[in-house]
Amino acid sequence: MELRHVAIEDVVPHRGTMLFLHRLCYCDDDRVVVEADIRADHVFSSDTGVPCWIGIEYMAQAIAAWAGCRALRNGAPVRPGFLLGTRRYQCALSQFAFGSTLRIEACRELFGDNGMGMFTCRIFAGEEEIACANVSVFEPNDPAWMVEQR
Repeated sequence: MELRHVAIEDVVPHRGTMLFLHRLCYCDDDRVVVEADIRADHVFSSDTGVPCWIGIEYMAQAIAAWAGCRALRNGAPVRPGFLLGTRRYQCALSQFAFGSTLRIEACRELFGDNGMGMFTCRIFAGEEEIACANVSVFEPNDPAWMVEQR
């Protein structure tokens, strides 16, 4: 089952200035597509844009949107997850320019019953791929327990 036209706030647990995404464009069992508008009020903005290393967080939030959509389809609550790591992050830019819209795609490579997952992620500006990476995540059954253990 695919989801479209769901508010990004309904599927991503981030709030306020830490919610970097603006739209959920598409989500099915294996793939999610979201968009982010690059604005001067971004919490990590510089004088001329948003640093390219923030692309990793855009990818992680895209995966969070995929997990949130999966939860909605299953009648479960949207839960926080954890970014475990990134492999081979490459970005053709040093920063994302104000006024641009990024399209972020995440494709599930694997997602185990234990909550561990691996996604192939890409960021596009228009039709041009500008960043890519493999992203590892963990969605625990009880995220509150993970936070309490610090």
